[in-house]
Amino acid sequence: MTVKIYPSELIGEVCAIPSKSELHRILICSAFSDGDTDIVVPGSAYSSVQGVPDDIAATVSCLTALGATIQYAPNHFYVSPVTTSIDSPLLDCKESGSTFRFLLPVAAAVSLGPSFAGSGRLPERPIAELLDSLQEHGVTCSDKHLPFSLCGALRGGVFSIPGDVSSQYLTGLLLALPLLHEDSEVVLRTELHSAAYIDITIQVMQRFGIEIQCNSGRYSIKRGQRYRSPGSITVGGDWSNAAAFLVAGAVGKNNRISVSNLDLDSLQGDRSIISILRSFGAHVTAERSYVTVTSSPTNATRIDIDPIPDLMPVLAILAANSTGETAFYNAQRLRLKESDRILSVENMLNNVGGHSFSDKTTLAVYGNGKLSGGTVDSQNDHRIVMAATIASCLSSSPILIQGAEAIQKSFPTFFDDLAALGGKFDVI
Repeated sequence: MTVKIYPSELIGEVCAIPSKSELHRILICSAFSDGDTDIVVPGSAYSSVQGVPDDIAATVSCLTALGATIQYAPNHFYVSPVTTSIDSPLLDCKESGSTFRFLLPVAAAVSLGPSFAGSGRLPERPIAELLDSLQEHGVTCSDKHLPFSLCGALRGGVFSIPGDVSSQYLTGLLLALPLLHEDSEVVLRTELHSAAYIDITIQVMQRFGIEIQCNSGRYSIKRGQRYRSPGSITVGGDWSNAAAFLVAGAVGKNNRISVSNLDLDSLQGDRSIISILRSFGAHVTAERSYVTVTSSPTNATRIDIDPIPDLMPVLAILAANSTGETAFYNAQRLRLKESDRILSVENMLNNVGGHSFSDKTTLAVYGNGKLSGGTVDSQNDHRIVMAATIASCLSSSPILIQGAEAIQKSFPTFFDDLAALGGKFDVI
């Protein structure tokens, strides 16, 4: 699908969609709890099944394959937990790295002979270190790359993994360990990156009654624990996806955008979008559950992007709006996302009249507040679709986004929200 985005002023209010990061974790905890759980997903995005992101649909499908019953209704997922282990289930994770890395240890803990499949770039994304850790605890794998199957039951004990490849390794193990019959501990061999995602994992698990002891890169879980359903649980707003519209409020000439349903005390690392916008000089107000951003002159800055990798594509548009050279450093892990996001962002900007270049670890953007328009290949990356759309606010002519259907991965109602703000586009 190609979408043609026209330069437009964006003014108004949108509601942040429910956090994908929280929802993955809540679905998994619910599927292995002691009773049914009503998961509330507020806002218009989940008012119909068409608004469910592909990543979340993948997790729902895989949990169903493991034996859970999950029913969708507008703004709700109703989860009845697994009661009987299903042998040799097929878990098709589609393109979702979260689904794959979270459920790999979980499936090894609860099922005999699970098989895993995936598509897009998922078979290329890192998994070897997690597989090695599982193999040390009774699980063998038919291959090191998707598709593959597992054999053997996961045993507890001490798991040693790196912390600088993907925080999803640690999340997957933490979610699985309460399901084992032995005490377990995860020890990080290297410094943990994207630590905020682990904070989310621990918070969600605690809401389901699981106790985790954390001390200097060691995470301990006692045997005999059980996920306990809270009955009903509400998913918070997604700061990662809200960032696209918050940046849109800062760029252009007369934009003013408010985003509601955002918890100012959220553990989500991408909540730092507020301080980052201010570091560029953007005009931001934040109170209660609302954040409002108004167009104003912005200036270049330097950003350590390692803790917040999902923000770089849209922040690159803010950098193009800002006077001077903005450097996004410690970006090397972005080469392992849905696309090589350093290269994808660099190409996106240069193809629409911007000026950027990169090396192995850094993306530099030279901004002057102007883009000329052009054609962007999404590289099947939902965050490139969002960023290229917001780039139209700076552009003197339309921007064509090829492969715009990638937005289904995380934000199916993105273009609906754009239209509500006054954005104009055609699906070609």
